[in-house]
Amino acid sequence: MLHLSAAVDQPSTYDAASYLTLVRLAERGGLDFVTLDDSFARPGPDALAVLARLAPATSRIGLVPTVTTTHTEPFHVQAAVATLDWVSRGRAGWRIDVSTTEGEARLFGRRHAASAGELWQEAGEAADVAAKLWDSWEDDAEIRDVPTGRFIDRDKLHHVDFRGTSFSVKGPSIVPRPPQGHPVRVVDATDGPARRAAARYADVALVRAASAPQAAAVRDQLRALAADFGRHPDQLRVLAALLVDLGDGEHAAERGHGGGGPRQTPQGPLYRGGPVDLAELIATWHGEGIVDGFHLTPVEPLRDLERLVNGTVALLQHRGLFRTFYPGSSLREHLGLTRPANQYATTGVRHEP
Repeated sequence: MLHLSAAVDQPSTYDAASYLTLVRLAERGGLDFVTLDDSFARPGPDALAVLARLAPATSRIGLVPTVTTTHTEPFHVQAAVATLDWVSRGRAGWRIDVSTTEGEARLFGRRHAASAGELWQEAGEAADVAAKLWDSWEDDAEIRDVPTGRFIDRDKLHHVDFRGTSFSVKGPSIVPRPPQGHPVRVVDATDGPARRAAARYADVALVRAASAPQAAAVRDQLRALAADFGRHPDQLRVLAALLVDLGDGEHAAERGHGGGGPRQTPQGPLYRGGPVDLAELIATWHGEGIVDGFHLTPVEPLRDLERLVNGTVALLQHRGLFRTFYPGSSLREHLGLTRPANQYATTGVRHEP
């Protein structure tokens, strides 16, 4: 199964209607999910809040905001992501990121900037405790028994009692277990420090690769690391992350692009050409087992996303390489991922809250 996703980033745009236009366009194309980036390092809207606002106005597409684990409380982050999953009825994801600069650290004044290795270790722990907190309510913990006045079965709530290198969490969560069990966790695994966290905790790993051999090597490494951590490698989706500039319409791609592959730029691997050549590149890389799909960031958001959906995606659908409708309703179903079992319910652990 080919997986396609797109970024709907619009620098300096604060109007929710503009984001809704892009998300609905991506949904019309049947894309698995959209991402919306966020950072303490620059001004912009809160990605999670924007996608929560758009959730009731969409019906099938996955919604994945970037939420940093640095300078934030893991308990509150997981509750917010779980809430997005409830609002979207099982379509939420979480793109995990870290804040590396001293400028970002000064915004909070609690500590200095740390190394990428330390921050990604902390991010992995945040992803781990988030899963525990999502499981701290069993699926049937809510009783809602009006005659007795009992809302919750206390035997089905669990303390997580987590202690990491920089934080501790007791739990349980303040939000019931999300519809997906665990909202989908996404990590950009291009750089080394993030790769181990992605292999251990992510459901989707993004890889910024300018060539097929580079993408294939990172995918193989991620799958091997996932197996070392006791995971089945097939439960990790690896998507090639590309900037796309489809401004040339149907014209052939520039030399070094299109059939020849993307070109490395300071902003990341860039494909510049036409929708037809992009469809060929996607079909080739996926058909050869190099990646499980693509995450595409339009250079010109509306223009390029329209050409992506109406040109590239339509061609892939015509060739039978990409779905023409959503077979399920949750992001996990789009990605072919199972709903995780509750780790406390399955082990029989009982912690009286």
